[in-house]
Amino acid sequence: MRVILASASPRRRELLEAAGLLFEVVVSPAEEIHDPAIPLAELCELNAGLKASAVAAEHGDALVIGADTLVWIDGEPLGKPRDLDEARAMLRKLGGRSHTVCTGVCAIFPGGRRESFHELTEVRFRPLDDELITAYFGKTNPLDKAGAYGIQDSGEMIVEGIDGAFDNVMGLPVAKVVEVVGKAG
Repeated sequence: MRVILASASPRRRELLEAAGLLFEVVVSPAEEIHDPAIPLAELCELNAGLKASAVAAEHGDALVIGADTLVWIDGEPLGKPRDLDEARAMLRKLGGRSHTVCTGVCAIFPGGRRESFHELTEVRFRPLDDELITAYFGKTNPLDKAGAYGIQDSGEMIVEGIDGAFDNVMGLPVAKVVEVVGKAG
């Protein structure tokens, strides 16, 4: 069975490749929703479903996997920053505190059956000052990452610890995705 990852994320691609899955990538044209009135897990699963549905509509013979990762702090979802000023503001907000990373996943099987799930990971940040944020930005591009950081990209500079799955913070709870793909045969 063909498996399609409906995502432009290089991190998701790397995670699935490392898991040994054979898949192709078709970037979803779906627009993400960032509404703080929607509970975190529901919002991530909703966005994952929008992404998967847009691709599945064109590839009905494939198992299509959509995913959405958000950073959540103070009741606010943090997606990808628009620019470096917003990225800096996000890291200032996260500095010295804990936040939740949620990845929602939606798998759409040939024939239209759906399976959606999410995973949560708590992340604790070190206290951050402008000098450290600037140094971190010198090592990674914050503009293509939810919350303006990538735990796999010099994350030790800013992350103090996590409670949960590392790969979930990267953008995909791989074990559960592999389980879902395995069920499909």
